[in-house]
Amino acid sequence: MSHDRPSRHAPSCEQIIDILPGPFVIIDRDYRIIAANRHYQTQYGIRADELLGRHCYEVSHHSAVPCSQNGERCPLEEVFATRQPTEVMHIHYDRQDNEEYVQLQAAPILDENGEVLYMGEYVQVLSQADSEDSLLVGRSPAFLRMTSLLQRVAPTSSTVLLLGESGVGKERVAEYLHHYSKRRDAPFVVVDCGTLGENLIESELFGYEKGAFTGANRRKPGLFETAHGGTLFIDELCELPLPLQTKLLRVLESGTIRRIGGQEYIKVDVRVIAATNRDIQQRVRDGRFREDLYYRLSAFPIRLPALRERKDDIPALAEYFLAHFPEGERHLPLSSAVIEKLLAYDYPGNVRELRNILERATILACDDILRPDHVVIEDDAECSAAPASSPGEVDPLLRRRYRLTESAVLDALQQCDGHRAQAAAMLGVSERTLYRYIQRLRT
Repeated sequence: MSHDRPSRHAPSCEQIIDILPGPFVIIDRDYRIIAANRHYQTQYGIRADELLGRHCYEVSHHSAVPCSQNGERCPLEEVFATRQPTEVMHIHYDRQDNEEYVQLQAAPILDENGEVLYMGEYVQVLSQADSEDSLLVGRSPAFLRMTSLLQRVAPTSSTVLLLGESGVGKERVAEYLHHYSKRRDAPFVVVDCGTLGENLIESELFGYEKGAFTGANRRKPGLFETAHGGTLFIDELCELPLPLQTKLLRVLESGTIRRIGGQEYIKVDVRVIAATNRDIQQRVRDGRFREDLYYRLSAFPIRLPALRERKDDIPALAEYFLAHFPEGERHLPLSSAVIEKLLAYDYPGNVRELRNILERATILACDDILRPDHVVIEDDAECSAAPASSPGEVDPLLRRRYRLTESAVLDALQQCDGHRAQAAAMLGVSERTLYRYIQRLRT
């Protein structure tokens, strides 16, 4: 006697992806969304019937073109080109139009012939991009090229070598790499070789045993031990003496250290990020830096652009610094005349110098409106003013930076269908500045 089993239907794609605990989306090779779970719909505030068939970059980036055309790394293009999973970080817009950092884990969905049919993408929200503790500020092409590399290497454990002039923000970039790595909950430890003598560098890095030298009246763990499980940022790397370069190479290759005066080797799990403002390749040629250490550290070199190479970011950086100075917010938004003066200088001291100039300007302005004469440049001969525009012509960069007016704000919001982030970008100010101005209009 046969027993008929109850018929069972295979679960649909939507039912399967709804099980996932976070936003998940399936996208075809034309950037069109073909399925999205409930978490994804909630995250971006769009119902499924409005979502399907739309381009992914429209929904998450509020953009008319793929993210690769805006300087970001496109996981879809990588997955279809390589047929391999990939992991990147992007800036998305949530349902309230706030910018946020997200980590994207993308994987191919293959057909029966092993060809990529779709991409599945899991979205993990890391933090608000425009929050008070933003690690990096900027949207210029040079800045986006740099962050594209940072996004690629941050989730790995690779050693990174940061190259760039003094004051470009190498420590902030190192913090960014640590923050968006799998070690973010472990220590981030900094050592500046430029401020320490040879003996002090060695004892700081490797620690010492009691009695190792005069004054060593107790055992002291070194910074490698302190950074165990996390990241050690070695700044001013080229100031490291040759004997210590040999010791550093041994640590990188063996994963062990020995304290000064000690006999046993101690295992350490540390990711090293190093930085220098020197021409390290020339130092290798001159015999002042070990070639084998250079190649070991430069597995993934990243050059940080000088501020003069990313002048589009000066207004956003200025706003960021002012927002963090006591009473600095009262000077926002900056007038076009102040922006023009800031843009006319080449900043040999880079971002650090810009910050100092703005701090001095707020002190000079006191309770007054911040004016161009408050922006004091150390040496006017260093100023390289932009070419003079024709009468009545406005420099394209400055055209976006004029003092906000009610009509300009309303027009921008209308053109962007009320999206604050897009309107702020059109006006050339941060979203926070636009929000403040809107609040002012309402009072």
